[in-house]
Amino acid sequence: MAGLEPATRPKRQSRKDSVSTPTLPPLRFIPVMQPQLVDVAPSGSGWLHEIKYDGCRTQLHVDAGAVKAFSRNGHDWTGKYPHIVADARAIPASQAIIDGEVCVQDANGVTDFGLLPGAIRSRPGDLVFFAFDLLHLDGQDLRAAPLEERRANLRLLVSQVPGARIVMSDEYDGEGPAFFELVDRTGLEGMVSKRKGSRYSSGSTQSWLKTKCWHTETFEVVEVERDKAGIPYAILADQDGYKGTAFIGLPAAMRTAFWRFVEDRTGVAPAGMRRPKATWLQPGMTAQVRYLKGSDKLRHAVVQRVEVER
Repeated sequence: MAGLEPATRPKRQSRKDSVSTPTLPPLRFIPVMQPQLVDVAPSGSGWLHEIKYDGCRTQLHVDAGAVKAFSRNGHDWTGKYPHIVADARAIPASQAIIDGEVCVQDANGVTDFGLLPGAIRSRPGDLVFFAFDLLHLDGQDLRAAPLEERRANLRLLVSQVPGARIVMSDEYDGEGPAFFELVDRTGLEGMVSKRKGSRYSSGSTQSWLKTKCWHTETFEVVEVERDKAGIPYAILADQDGYKGTAFIGLPAAMRTAFWRFVEDRTGVAPAGMRRPKATWLQPGMTAQVRYLKGSDKLRHAVVQRVEVER
């Protein structure tokens, strides 16, 4: 935020001194703070809003010149992000714990989770770390400090890191519903609203709220399958071919009609189909599907209603 003054910071050791005479206790992974899902973004002046980045939650540790990266569950993923880790060595701190998201961007600069596995596997130089919170700095636990103070200190650190792989997340100080409308219109996954003045608390909290952007579309149901737990889902297609899968979340009356159609209209799978456990259907059923925006693939997709040709 413009004009925000950083918090008073402890006297910092030089990197040379911190490496040769380590006086600070080693850093430990901090369980991450998790936003609660809401249907409507919060209103009022008491919130800061950010884009919900579509990637892997990551905690960066800078400790006496060494850098490690941890997943949201505390697994050591340092080896997956070699370029980000190398750039993080330029962070001007003896110790720091930074919360953020590792992402890959498409041609339009939008984070796309679908591109992430391939980038981690073969193009780690394309990965970007969006930093959004600072939990520890040079021996001082900052979790009890106000959100704005933590972000001000983080902004100072990130601004001194060369290159474009470690980036400070943007924030919007205004009405949540207005920001959500912009995010939704842009086709992004959603937004996160953070209460001003809030502390960093591990686990799910109402101080952080996430609002997701959904899209509804109609597809043809070509197959039905059950996962290992017996939960049914539909395999979907349109005129261009296979589109993805969706959980069959129908009300009881509609669910009965759905399974009756499946029993009556079971067809023969085309030659070469590689889903031996799926039930192939004759043409005639379409499904209204609700799924998460922000990717070309169907994510968190749910069948809301079905229509059957008579």
